[in-house]
Amino acid sequence: MAEAGIDTPGTDARLLLAHVLGLTHKELSLRLLRGFDVPTEQARGFEDCLTRRAAREPLQHITGTTGFRHLDLRLGPGVFIPRPETELLIDPAIAHAAALRCGDEHTGNGQARVIRILDMCTGTGALALAAATEIPGSEVHAVELSAEACRWAEHNIAAMSDAVAAAGSTVTLHAGDVAEVVPELGPFDIVVTNPPYVPEATQPDIPEVTGYDPAIALYGGGADGMETPARIIALAAEALRPGGLLVLEHDETQAAAVKQACAAAGLSGAATHTDYTGRDRFTTAECLERP
Repeated sequence: MAEAGIDTPGTDARLLLAHVLGLTHKELSLRLLRGFDVPTEQARGFEDCLTRRAAREPLQHITGTTGFRHLDLRLGPGVFIPRPETELLIDPAIAHAAALRCGDEHTGNGQARVIRILDMCTGTGALALAAATEIPGSEVHAVELSAEACRWAEHNIAAMSDAVAAAGSTVTLHAGDVAEVVPELGPFDIVVTNPPYVPEATQPDIPEVTGYDPAIALYGGGADGMETPARIIALAAEALRPGGLLVLEHDETQAAAVKQACAAAGLSGAATHTDYTGRDRFTTAECLERP
């Protein structure tokens, strides 16, 4: 795998072995400390996994799963693989929901209101499910255009229905174009979205991306990749109620353009936030008044 250009061959090998053995990574680590024999059939399965990974098939496609915050998501061909940096979008959503409820308490309401959340371009349902399970008492609506991605989102929503219910939340999946679906769903307190945004001028040269992530989930349209993000921002501005928050992921080169699009849509206080590596990765903006 190292010779194939994979940056983390040791980690990938351990994760694949854990997958074949049906163990968690922690359980595998404990076994490795003691030493153990791998049965022949599982050894063959492990060799097959290594061969697939060396051919640059994504690790997540081989295991059929990926972690996202506290979630264990199922995925495969036809849906975008959630990245670790996208996990960061949930934190400002949690903080905003808490602030809204705190405001209700200060007005003497005394009862936690339902927080209405919209996830546009949901893919696997990662953001929608994270919001539903980490913001108790939320009503989450997830919108996805791709039929293949919808099937994965539907599976994940069903698989995590108990966790969503335990949080007192709901998640509803809507198949279709955001421009047609979203205007019928509002108003919302929070919009979280990781839309297609990769600029055509900077297409990635990574086999796991170009060979497996669907183009519809990658490229934002135009040389700068801003066509879809700008459309998403405009839709979010219409869908948010006064006091609502938009949290949008984007390319590190798009921070200024995203701020301009937010201002043009009537959103205020646009602020850029960095990811784990210090790159400009997402923007938050508020709807102070109806655009």
